[in-house]
Amino acid sequence: MTHRLSYVIFHTAAGWAGILGSAAGLRRIILPRNSAAEVQQQLGDIVEHSVQSSQPYEDLMMRLKDYFNGNRVDFPDRLDLSGTTPFRREVWRAVGYIPYGETRSYTWVAEQIGRPEAVRAVGQALGRNPLPVIIPCHRVIASNGGLCGFSGGLEMKRFLLNLEAKTAVR
Repeated sequence: MTHRLSYVIFHTAAGWAGILGSAAGLRRIILPRNSAAEVQQQLGDIVEHSVQSSQPYEDLMMRLKDYFNGNRVDFPDRLDLSGTTPFRREVWRAVGYIPYGETRSYTWVAEQIGRPEAVRAVGQALGRNPLPVIIPCHRVIASNGGLCGFSGGLEMKRFLLNLEAKTAVR
């Protein structure tokens, strides 16, 4: 089923961010970038078939701004994960149980979904997460505690983990 898409680009304390969604829910989050043009580029050609409107995202924009200001925020938003696989949904659901300010390993995620042999597939599913922060894949690290793989880049992953670590101890 095709839903009308809308998007918004807005400024946070960490830079310019973007939200894309449909009537069914959120479809994509663009993590902070240096400019609105970079966010638009990350959204890609889909914006040509979307309506620019902040109205459906007012509350989420405020919560994302709060999050990037270093405040603990919940994201109970409806998600539109149409077009993805059941395996990815299962991985993303498991990642949603990782508490704010904490991390888990790719192995842990694979075990949570009952597929301990699927560590690499878990990593690939997390690499295709269209909703970073909302689906907190940045909280997944290597078994040795090292940072690896993140669609927003390792510097952004480090930033998000540090942001949450500071807030979690308050």
